[in-house]
Amino acid sequence: MAKQGLNMLPPAVSYSQGIELLSKITNIVNVIGELKSELKYSLVGNHLLSLLFLAESVQSTRIEGTQVTFSDMIDMQYDKRRQFERQEVINYQLALNEGFRLIKDDGMPFSTRLITKLHSILMNNAKGTSSSKGEFRKIQNFIGPDSKIEHAVYIPVPANQIASYMENLEFYVNGEYHSSFNKHQDGVFVINEHAHPILKLAVMHAQFESIHPFLDGNGRLGRILIALMAVKLGIIDEPVFLVSEELEKERLRYYDFLNGVRGDNPDWFTWLSFFLDSTDRMSVYLLDKIRSIQSLAKKGIQSCYSHNEKIAWISTFANTYITAKKLSETENINIITARRALNSLVDKKLLFCPEFITRNKLYVNYDLKRLLQ
Repeated sequence: MAKQGLNMLPPAVSYSQGIELLSKITNIVNVIGELKSELKYSLVGNHLLSLLFLAESVQSTRIEGTQVTFSDMIDMQYDKRRQFERQEVINYQLALNEGFRLIKDDGMPFSTRLITKLHSILMNNAKGTSSSKGEFRKIQNFIGPDSKIEHAVYIPVPANQIASYMENLEFYVNGEYHSSFNKHQDGVFVINEHAHPILKLAVMHAQFESIHPFLDGNGRLGRILIALMAVKLGIIDEPVFLVSEELEKERLRYYDFLNGVRGDNPDWFTWLSFFLDSTDRMSVYLLDKIRSIQSLAKKGIQSCYSHNEKIAWISTFANTYITAKKLSETENINIITARRALNSLVDKKLLFCPEFITRNKLYVNYDLKRLLQ
């Protein structure tokens, strides 16, 4: 029988479960502290963000079943037959960038306004119900293996209750008490609006997915919100809390544990424990990746003799595939100077340029591309 509906926030677990969750957070916080330091003092930190966002965009859309890879997205000879899938990845990246700008520059809180704006970007010209982009659903929907509601594994809250559940979620994420908050009995560990930010991220994602406020795009938007709210809640300075790759590796568990928080008897501990374990692995993996990329950048710099070579080399950490024209435009240097610098990097075996291309030569940083995949 399908689960139906969900409880208002905040959730609760037993005291022993609460202690176990807090012990998991300690290691995550330490690793994220190192990650923040690496990004702050990295030679290529700002250049690298767009490529990290792209990698996250690919992994998040793959959870939904797309077959696009990171190589597909940066390869100049992209297979046009999967244009809709590529558009979903591009939209994800655009929404992530715009969301970061809105919370960083405009100070926008977690709100319906933010969510509907990002959803509109996410669904623009994409396959699916783009006609209702940026609008909460007005009909009942369900989650299941096919289009028959009798086969559903979960039936979300009715459309006329979405506003109430979203208000409850907004107050919770923004750390403000609300009269709708679930009243718990004594003897439980309540993960309230003042809980540790990482726990709140896990609760936010599960509750948003369970409300399922849109006809399409809920999963992708929910994962974007993880990265954005990690910044808003002060966990990290840049939206690199990119957990989609870890979730994609165990998508069956991901969906099953999400479904566990729904219905009359929610199991929040299993979901929260799974999210924290995924976050722990993601943090360690991302820290190792950033350090490897930083090492590659330093190694290349040491091989560069001229200032223009160094500029060209660092530029490839924002564009693994680059042309002399692109380098000239982004770094405001003469195109002949740009071409000379790139050719010098090819001679040093730092970049690759295929010999069969005679015009608009393409220069590829394959070492970086390998680290990003």
